[in-house]
Amino acid sequence: MRTAALKRTTKETDISMSLTLEGNKQIDVQTGIGFFDHMLTLFAFHANMDLTVHAKGDLEVCDHHTVEDCGILLGELCKKALGDKVGIHRYGTFTIPMDETLAQVSLDISDRPYLVYHCDITRDTIGQFSCEMVSEFLRAFANHAGVTLHVNVFYGENDHHKIEAIFKAFGRAWKEATTIVGNDLPSSKGVL
Repeated sequence: MRTAALKRTTKETDISMSLTLEGNKQIDVQTGIGFFDHMLTLFAFHANMDLTVHAKGDLEVCDHHTVEDCGILLGELCKKALGDKVGIHRYGTFTIPMDETLAQVSLDISDRPYLVYHCDITRDTIGQFSCEMVSEFLRAFANHAGVTLHVNVFYGENDHHKIEAIFKAFGRAWKEATTIVGNDLPSSKGVL
């Protein structure tokens, strides 16, 4: 069973997380930012993982530190849970329609972190969540998980739908990429 637990404490945040990649969708996310809780829950649900996130951050300042630090820790946690990566599919791509929106996430568990992010958002916030934090969260995740991550929202009008479609597609692409499909390391270089 691929599982991991980590804690991150700074002067700005105190976060503990645990996950199981092959889970039963046992999800408990508490960050103090309702919309962000919803997005992390969707990611875990569509990745078919168990995920616990308990975060306390300096929300009196803003949501930036909490969201970014959750991305850092989730990336580290996913990398740890993957272990030696032997047998994983490695690549994942999923496209999600959500009403008028169409979003796609493609990723490569390559240990070459990179984020390409194309999503036009017009709102500043959804609830207490700053919309600019979507790319900050994904960048933090990619950098600490060692993942190349491409996020494209092809079209849409409702910013809630755009962000929700991203997190659902992210979960489905992650599930595909982390699925065990063989006994070899999926790299011609012999290392990931």
